[in-house]
Amino acid sequence: MDDRFNTIAGWTLFAGIVGLGLSIVSSMYFQADKHHRPEKMGYAIEGVAEEGAGGKEVPIETLLASADVAKGEATFAKCTSCHTINQGGANGIGPNLHGIVGEGIGQGAGGFAFSDALKSKGGNWDFAKLNEWLKSPKAFAPGTKMTFAGLSKPEDRANLIAWLNTQGSNLPLPAAPAAGAAPAAAGDAAAPEASPEADKAAAH
Repeated sequence: MDDRFNTIAGWTLFAGIVGLGLSIVSSMYFQADKHHRPEKMGYAIEGVAEEGAGGKEVPIETLLASADVAKGEATFAKCTSCHTINQGGANGIGPNLHGIVGEGIGQGAGGFAFSDALKSKGGNWDFAKLNEWLKSPKAFAPGTKMTFAGLSKPEDRANLIAWLNTQGSNLPLPAAPAAGAAPAAAGDAAAPEASPEADKAAAH
């Protein structure tokens, strides 16, 4: 009886050791315990840049050259619950955006109460700064009252900026950088000359 019990216990222990060994080998082979991005994505994730071209976004200046103004107007539909765009339009939850391209950051808009976080940025809304703002308002100006999460797709931002430029600003689009050149960071690019409408708005 004891021999039979010992035999069963031995085989049970052996089976457990084999199972544990297989589990360790499997986790090492498939790296199941490693939390990392797969080498090849199973499907595209919106807002995540694909690797290959260094994972870098196309410069906003390049995207503006081929921006679709009609699509930009359609994207602005997401903003109409807080903003108006017509000349002399009233402020809402957010400021009126007529002539915003080239306007002073945190200025104008008929006395709208901008947050100190935004007013402290200084400078004008050039194309690069608008791109950074629309990508993530909270990252651009930590402490801003803006609750919009941002537009993850660079093409959507370019389309929207191109359309906003037609609404009272009409500034020349920046030249696309030469192939291989690093894109200008927001604040590095020279601010575009403000339009008469923008000057008028900034004066208030």
